[in-house]
Amino acid sequence: MNDWPEGFSGGDRGSRYGRGSSSAQPESARVMRQVRRGPAAPPGPAGYGGVPPQPSYVDGAGHGPADGYDSGYNTGQVYGTPGGRGPGGPGDGRYEPRPAPDWRRRIKLTAITVAVVLVVTGVGTYFWADSKLNREVDLSKVIERPEAGEGTNYLIVGSDSRKGMSAEEKKKLHTGSAEGKRTDSMMILHTGGGAPTLVSLPRDSNVTIPSFKGSDSGKFYPSTGRQTKLNAAYAEDGPELLVRTVEANTGLHIDHYVEIGFAGFANIVDAVGGVEMDIPQDIKDTKSGADLKKGKQTLNGEEALAFVRTRYALAGSDLDRTKNQQKFLSALANQVATPSTILNPFRLYPTMGAGLDSLVVDKDMGLYDLASMFWAMKGVSGGDGKSMNMPIAGNTANGNLQWDTAKVKTLVNQLKNDETVTVSGK
Repeated sequence: MNDWPEGFSGGDRGSRYGRGSSSAQPESARVMRQVRRGPAAPPGPAGYGGVPPQPSYVDGAGHGPADGYDSGYNTGQVYGTPGGRGPGGPGDGRYEPRPAPDWRRRIKLTAITVAVVLVVTGVGTYFWADSKLNREVDLSKVIERPEAGEGTNYLIVGSDSRKGMSAEEKKKLHTGSAEGKRTDSMMILHTGGGAPTLVSLPRDSNVTIPSFKGSDSGKFYPSTGRQTKLNAAYAEDGPELLVRTVEANTGLHIDHYVEIGFAGFANIVDAVGGVEMDIPQDIKDTKSGADLKKGKQTLNGEEALAFVRTRYALAGSDLDRTKNQQKFLSALANQVATPSTILNPFRLYPTMGAGLDSLVVDKDMGLYDLASMFWAMKGVSGGDGKSMNMPIAGNTANGNLQWDTAKVKTLVNQLKNDETVTVSGK
């Protein structure tokens, strides 16, 4: 007896498979895809009485040796490409295999990129550095100049300029507060085909002020034969008259002029990380602020400035001071030219900035000329060149230092002809 509503009888189960059954009898098992290993089961009717014909899996490698099908389960190639990368394997038509890297091309492109960056950086650095040079000295204003000889002659001047220094800096560097500018040191550096020569001109050298044309007024001043200390020429009419006086009293043509003040000197030394010096004796000088012990040590900017300015604590006074100045400037140039400075942008650019901001040069001075000057000074410190004082014969009646005329003449001729210097000076 069936108490279900009409249309829910067990006879309709065949057409309502999966929607429930109105019979108390269990529903026949649902037809499931059978996976068998070994011989295939005999086919039966398509209804509930049997299993539809199924291909047989023989060994997990395919449906059988006859049809050539490979499932790929044992090889990892389920998705149709080696390594199971999915659609797009060889022959898929949608993706091509990734080519091997072309390392030669990559290396070439990298090298080209690096080269371009270096060139751009170098060109940029050149124009940056060139723009910072203070070309304030006009050597075309110097009159009655001697003929140029072989090689190049630089007049290197250390002035006592305190321009731009605060009261605290003046106190720290023991510079005092004197107005105007005077020359604290003067040197001639000769470069050419041979070894460089560095000649110090003591500030107390006795010279004759020649006729000259005022650097600002353009007015002509005839010579009166007036004799005075060499540094007075600079104080009277600046770099142009100093160059005129050096040329007139030596007969040597000056090609370039380079000047640096107190603050700039100290800043360069600090920017380069200090300069190592072997101090020959204990030095204590209240006027320069020097308080140094004998022996090898690294001087910072303040100590270096005190060292090169000291003369009252030295037996030879100004002559000994010029020797110390030569040694230090050569050591400084050597330090600037080391790989630790040149190859380190965090040291190179501050050093260049401090130096170029502090230097005053002539209008024809270029970066190449400046680099040649530093390289020559490095050669002097390395022992390839020669450093000396202008030969001195004694003192004049006014207490100034008198040059040895004969030796000076020989020295100038050797420099003019770019010959090895055989003359010596104290």
